[in-house]
Amino acid sequence: MKIINRELSWLAFNERVLQEAQDKSVPLMQRLRFLGIYSNNQDEFVKVRVANLIRITRRKQKKTDKTIDGYTAKDLLNLINQRIDDLQHTFTDTYIGVLSEMEKHGIYVINETQLSEPQKQFCREYFLSDISQWLVPLIIRKTTKMPFLSDNKIYLAAKMVSANGKNIRYSIIQIPVNRTTPRFVELPSEEDRKDIIFLDDIVRLCLDEIFFMFNYESISAYTFKFIRDGQLTVDDDISKSVIEKMEQGLEERLHGEPVRLVYDREMPDDLLQIIISKLKLKSDEVLGGGRYHMMKDLMKFPSVRPDLESILPAPLNHPDIKHFSSIVDVIKKKDVFLNFPYHSFNHVINFLREAAIDPKVKKIYITLYRTAEQSRIINALINAAKNGKEVIVLEELMARFDEEQNVENSDRLQKAGVRVIHGFKNLKVHCKLIYIERNEKKGNKGYVYIGTGNFNETTARIYGDFGLLTANQRILLDTKAVFDFLLNMHKRYNYKSLMVSPYTMRMEFESLIEKEIKNKQKGKEAYIYAKLNSLTDSKIIKLLYKASQAGVEIRLIIRGACCLVPQIKGQSENIRVISIVDTLLEHARTIIFCNEGNEQIYISSADWMTRNLDARVEVAVPIYDKSIQKVIKDIFNLQWSDNVKAREFITPDDNQYVIHNVENKVRSQKALYEYYKKKL
Repeated sequence: MKIINRELSWLAFNERVLQEAQDKSVPLMQRLRFLGIYSNNQDEFVKVRVANLIRITRRKQKKTDKTIDGYTAKDLLNLINQRIDDLQHTFTDTYIGVLSEMEKHGIYVINETQLSEPQKQFCREYFLSDISQWLVPLIIRKTTKMPFLSDNKIYLAAKMVSANGKNIRYSIIQIPVNRTTPRFVELPSEEDRKDIIFLDDIVRLCLDEIFFMFNYESISAYTFKFIRDGQLTVDDDISKSVIEKMEQGLEERLHGEPVRLVYDREMPDDLLQIIISKLKLKSDEVLGGGRYHMMKDLMKFPSVRPDLESILPAPLNHPDIKHFSSIVDVIKKKDVFLNFPYHSFNHVINFLREAAIDPKVKKIYITLYRTAEQSRIINALINAAKNGKEVIVLEELMARFDEEQNVENSDRLQKAGVRVIHGFKNLKVHCKLIYIERNEKKGNKGYVYIGTGNFNETTARIYGDFGLLTANQRILLDTKAVFDFLLNMHKRYNYKSLMVSPYTMRMEFESLIEKEIKNKQKGKEAYIYAKLNSLTDSKIIKLLYKASQAGVEIRLIIRGACCLVPQIKGQSENIRVISIVDTLLEHARTIIFCNEGNEQIYISSADWMTRNLDARVEVAVPIYDKSIQKVIKDIFNLQWSDNVKAREFITPDDNQYVIHNVENKVRSQKALYEYYKKKL
């Protein structure tokens, strides 16, 4: 059974992000931001996935361990490093090309050597008034220990050489990027021209003002960054609260082992070797780069030309939900399907706000994984608690790189009287659920929201996700059972409607795939259509291969890592895989089974990954409403028809754009907005 390595497949996904920066049909400034997204993705990949492989290679007894696809950790690490290096060259070439095109529109990114005299004066004044107060230069000596440096920061390594060349000093300066000193500074410019400078280069310009007390003939500075191991360890000390353990774990993560250094290739070798030795890095953990690093900051490049940006259309109101009217009243009559960001996420917030002030509402239960920094979801829950509702929040603290935000949320909620229950060891709570209970004439009545994406109004503007608002009795009972399970981990529940991992989801998905195989073997129509973020679970892949061999038609839309290899004769010739990367991040998950013509359709918080199926609390909900089933099928068919932003997946290195009928171009994200607009 042929399976593609997960890490290599993920790098292929990030290459698709990089392709968006190369695509000249994408608005110019959006191409620059795609470079920032690519860079941020790559840094997180190194911090987590590469760091894990490095940990394995550093344990001698593990060096010969094989991964599922036959690599040792060391061999895989070598392949990944080579791929990252190749992509870095592509990134640099793309960045230079985008800058060149920006110059045609009068936007120039200049350095300290290209400044006019008035611009130099501006930069020096800006340095004195806004930057110098944040700088703490560190003098580095070969015989002394390196002071602690935080990772994911931008540093300048400076070298000062005396007139006779015998006296050399080295220093490290952290570039102080923060809210008051952004990475990019707009300069006074001539008419019809916008000049932008990196903050790094303003510091370079003013090196003489930083090191005025030293005698030197020449001084130069070179950028570097390094990445520490992002593993978060939470200890088992029962005397500490979960929050205390989390805070300690976050502090320890800050001091994780360095795993990757990226430096300016122009850096003198003596300066580079000092940094490498002080950080205790090996040669294969060091990567040469360009003049600038931490290019994720390109996502925040100044909006100097709005006409060259991607403008997201305003979210639409769902046709069944009217302004200043009860959402609960709508759900009583029918299920409501939401597709963000085409629909407004305010519908979810207003669902909670209504519950917070409704005197008949007695209980609000919710699972939280990632939230916005200034979260209206959190505010609604606090208001509900103040209004005397029983509010229970199942909060997963271990949401990678959002842990600090979650700790802060937990503190705010508990102070307001909300009961907060944190995630469980070795079992992340990743499902997206709201359960609201009202005291009505015929007794207590429940209302539910089940989604594929986080309760985060910020990302809901750029992430494509599904959500279902329902009062369906079968779904209500199961949703309440999920919360009962989370509140009473020692109890087991039988779910009649929902698929719930880690207990029933894998078994039920496997059973549905097997059913399609049996139907095909009986000569009946059989197909499986799925849209997921990732497909990496070997058992599911093996079963899909079996289905393909039986003749089941399988269509997969996989945005990220896909370890399945389609179109292999005798194994997967009935499987086709595409990936869509566009302005919005495709995050919705849906699975459609033919089921002898009576389709079974699910939306799910889970991908087909081992961690989702076996080590997380996830929920997949069946769609019973026939009109909503049609909408979801329409969505899938629209995306399957994409011939502008879809890539055909055969091997990880392909990433070739799908070309069907060039005269009839279908860009699914734009087509979906028009689809919902017509429904109004």
